[in-house]
Amino acid sequence: MKLFTREDKMLVINLKPNFIQRILDYDYLIGRDPSIVAVAHRNNSLHKAFYGSKEIMVPVYRDLKEALNKHNPQVILNLASFRSAYLPTKIALEHPSVRVVVIVAEGVPEREMKELIKLAKEKGKIIIGPATFGALTVGALRAGVVGGDVNNLIKSRLYVPGSVGLVTRSGGLLNEMFRMIARASDGVNEGVAVGGDVFPGSTMLEHILRYEKNLEVKLIVAVSEIGGKEEYEIARLKKEGKITKPLIMWVAGSSAELFPWKVQFGHAAAKAGKDEEKALPKMKALREAGIIVPETFSQLEDAIREQSQKLGLVPKEGHYNKPPLDFKKAVAQGLVRRPTSITSSISYEVNGEIAYNGVPLSQLIEENSGIGRVIGLLWFKRDLPEHFQKFLELALIVLADHGPHVSGAHNAIVTARAGKDVIDSLASGLLTIGPRFGGAIDDAIRYFKDAHDRGLSPKEFVEEMKRQGKIIPGIGHRVKSKHNPDKRVELMKEFAFSHIKNPRYLKYALGVEQETLKKSEKLILNVDGTIGAIFLDMLYEAGFSEDEIREIVEIGYVNGLFALARSIGIIGHVLDQKRLKQPLYRHPDDDVFILK
Repeated sequence: MKLFTREDKMLVINLKPNFIQRILDYDYLIGRDPSIVAVAHRNNSLHKAFYGSKEIMVPVYRDLKEALNKHNPQVILNLASFRSAYLPTKIALEHPSVRVVVIVAEGVPEREMKELIKLAKEKGKIIIGPATFGALTVGALRAGVVGGDVNNLIKSRLYVPGSVGLVTRSGGLLNEMFRMIARASDGVNEGVAVGGDVFPGSTMLEHILRYEKNLEVKLIVAVSEIGGKEEYEIARLKKEGKITKPLIMWVAGSSAELFPWKVQFGHAAAKAGKDEEKALPKMKALREAGIIVPETFSQLEDAIREQSQKLGLVPKEGHYNKPPLDFKKAVAQGLVRRPTSITSSISYEVNGEIAYNGVPLSQLIEENSGIGRVIGLLWFKRDLPEHFQKFLELALIVLADHGPHVSGAHNAIVTARAGKDVIDSLASGLLTIGPRFGGAIDDAIRYFKDAHDRGLSPKEFVEEMKRQGKIIPGIGHRVKSKHNPDKRVELMKEFAFSHIKNPRYLKYALGVEQETLKKSEKLILNVDGTIGAIFLDMLYEAGFSEDEIREIVEIGYVNGLFALARSIGIIGHVLDQKRLKQPLYRHPDDDVFILK
């Protein structure tokens, strides 16, 4: 009756690199082959991850059914949002190879969960979640991020199976209990966080009954919470002799008794509407049934230790392979040093915003600087006299440069270091401009204008793009987010709302952003989308006819605007490299993966 075996294969729904890597790290820790065999996401591709220090490729499928049929996984880890979790879970449950589905998202609609629970029971399959960190069978498979980071996994001895079956409502408490059980017994055999939503896919009682049948489990520990009446059913089965193994339980939330009003804790189900749903009455019923319930939470560890000693549960020796640190983490901890590949002195971030030769972008705009000053700062590394400062377009200042890391500047730097002249180096950088670099502005204009003019609401537009499997141009940023906004975007919006009477396309783009932020805080309106929307509003403000605007959008004027602006920065990087006398560039061997 184990939840997972060491031979089980897992398919992950939604490409979340951090989740995937942490699962593979557990596989490496316990010495099993990589458990993740496929990922279902928006496009067919390959995802690069680590197994120990070795890079591996995990296939990514746009079609979930194709991935299921090709790999026949036993376990599904569904990382889709609460709005999208239903359909892939239903498809997975209907596939014959699938035995367990873990739903991580919180707040899956109750009606949908009822349907999924019914389907799972009909198919004889198990759902864990929603609102869960996942589940773990020690030494076999980790579905989710239960147990925390690698150091916590090792301290909790989650690399060698113990004799304790653990089930909780809360994922956070599950991690706390792992450590407690490791100190007080021979360790955990299996741990499940059933999740905090009102209708969990599987109940605590169902897992307790599984542990009752699992010959490796000698002691059962369960931690529930206020809300619901499941504890009374557990007590009844204990009285009837259906649960024979020692069972230790605790019901979190006794502090709710101190409040004169109803208390809602973090989980949707963690609220006591009636007295019988409160913690103290439930613990009383459990004690009366013969279940071990300590008087306080602080006594829980002693209770586990006492029962473990009676059962003779002695910690076992076990071997584990500690995964190496990721390079970025090692650098952050000061454990390695590596020479930088490129030296640049003309543009860099200062307090979260790009600066041209040390002058922040906001300062340039606040001082009404023209593009001539930007050219001086990037090419000559000084402020030029005013008669040099001829260019007045705000967009050219904003787009002029964004550091040596982006593809256009990088290509020009490599070309200059090969001894090529300024024009050849500039051309190398400009040839990089396209759909993924700069060209997104034109695409943002086309999509925003088409959707707006067809009368689609921002929500309808986002849903249409999702159905078509398309990424929305002008939305999303690798580094910036809702809580870490792009200063360039804020400045451009401020300028637009101060100078345009009716910025309808900008307002529409911001409406789209409100919809995409519901999916992820990184799906913000970025600088490409902002400039594209403002550019459209500017055309109408200037009195261009509809035919003229349609032609401008079709031709791709803003791509030219980007190329003109970015030429300033690209030339600056070329001159900077020559002035610094940088040698021929060769990409570091350890930064190249050879696919054989």
